[in-house]
Amino acid sequence: MAYLLQQLLNALPMASLYACLAFGYSLAFGVTKRPDITFGALVAFAGQICLLFTDFGWNGLYLVLPAALGLGLAAGFAYALLAGYWNARTVMLPLHKRSPNAVIVASLGVVLLLSEGARNALDTRSLWLPPLGQHFVTILRTEDTALGLTRLQMLHSALMLAVVAGGALLLTFSRAGRLWQAVCQDPLAARLVGINADKVFVLSLTAAASVAAAGGLSATVLYGTMDFGAGLMLGLKVVLIAAVGGYSRPLHSALGAAAIAFAEQLWGAYGPMIWRDAVIISALIWLLVVSRRERIIP
Repeated sequence: MAYLLQQLLNALPMASLYACLAFGYSLAFGVTKRPDITFGALVAFAGQICLLFTDFGWNGLYLVLPAALGLGLAAGFAYALLAGYWNARTVMLPLHKRSPNAVIVASLGVVLLLSEGARNALDTRSLWLPPLGQHFVTILRTEDTALGLTRLQMLHSALMLAVVAGGALLLTFSRAGRLWQAVCQDPLAARLVGINADKVFVLSLTAAASVAAAGGLSATVLYGTMDFGAGLMLGLKVVLIAAVGGYSRPLHSALGAAAIAFAEQLWGAYGPMIWRDAVIISALIWLLVVSRRERIIP
């Protein structure tokens, strides 16, 4: 029992990260109505820029570690936000207005641009952060066994859940949330009542980019690095995990993604690790097939 409880606790950081990423992806999918793997590239891009500027602050500006890390976090968030705004304004909006399906192809091009740009900036180096917040915090005891998480894992989980909770409250009670829902449901009708659907489209993708940046930066600090190939893999994985709870409701999508993280952790604890991704992705595809509904996407 102690082993099972510890595995469930170990799943919390990944579950909160998946929930945050799925929530942010749903913001973008709501207005595009097309799969977009650019979101995963922004997650990886934010982490890689953070590593680049942290290394520059430490080795180039001779800053202390907290200052160098703060510089990296600020730069990673700013670059990811600017990249997300540029992508929404100059790539996705014109293509979505002319041929919505072109968004799917364009997203792959943006993924390659961001991943290769970050790789060249880092000179194909894998940078690592030093271990941070590794002090173990006991949450409960059972059978004379201490169960808990590290301080950084707890901070990461709290931050990711705060992003999801804040975003859900914003969508539910704010004017911005009502505008987003109106454009998601029927952009033409929204235009007829005076809503600037194009502006909502751009701001939705920019908001999704900010959530991607928050998730990417927190994951980079938690795990110490961000891989060059993570952009494409994260993009494909987020598209699948976000579908578990449904794309139309970001909070439900976040809950479904969290359930996938717990399933991954339990498989890793009790099943062969080499088959984990294959089993989880196959289960996601099966779930999408059996829950598919025939409807015309405008």
